[in-house]
Amino acid sequence: MGGDSVIQQPIRRSRQSAIRLFAQEYSDADLPEEGSGEYDPSFVITKLGAKVNRALVGGVIDRLERREHESGLTFTGHIRDPTGVHLFNVASFQPELHPDIEELLHRFEKGDRFLMLLVGRARWFETDDGGVFTSFRAEEFTVVDKDRYTHWLVDTAAATLRRLDAFEASMESDLTPAALEASGVPRDLVDGLILARGHYGEFDTENYRVGVLQGLSIALGSNAVIESAPAPEASGDQPTLS
Repeated sequence: MGGDSVIQQPIRRSRQSAIRLFAQEYSDADLPEEGSGEYDPSFVITKLGAKVNRALVGGVIDRLERREHESGLTFTGHIRDPTGVHLFNVASFQPELHPDIEELLHRFEKGDRFLMLLVGRARWFETDDGGVFTSFRAEEFTVVDKDRYTHWLVDTAAATLRRLDAFEASMESDLTPAALEASGVPRDLVDGLILARGHYGEFDTENYRVGVLQGLSIALGSNAVIESAPAPEASGDQPTLS
């Protein structure tokens, strides 16, 4: 796999920038926004107003398995960061990624645990009773060392704090673009915050601040990263995510 990585150059930015966010913020989200046209991007809107089309996530590989379907092979996995777990998959129509994910699967099944960064496109599955399960479809991934993971933790903590500050500012403002910007909300967060505030209402942000502190604690080296990863779970049925 050429150095345990399908990414030979720095992770590319596609049409939508890859947002950095922790697992808890993404898993708490239940507001999808479909694109209005065939080629318009779709998003998952988080409680803090992040409009997630693509994201750069990271953590310890926590689960990885291969599945066979009529359409071909697929792979599903979990990446655990300080706040929770991201679910990702590699689809049957992504054969260019299969050799690399197969090699990671081989390592995982031998008991190896490693740090990963992954760029994925936001996906979601809506249940009949209105529940929303979020995941990512992998586009690029790489095994990283602790130094590179530390950089991701610091960047993601900073991005989360920026959204937290914007959310707090929005609580003292009318939900209009002009009023939010006048309250100090960065322009790129305005649209997402209007959607998030309208859907989620008021909530306690303390858990997100705790998640930032947990991430920075690991970045400062106060906790082991890989050694604390739990053993892989037994295979079980998971919902098929769109």
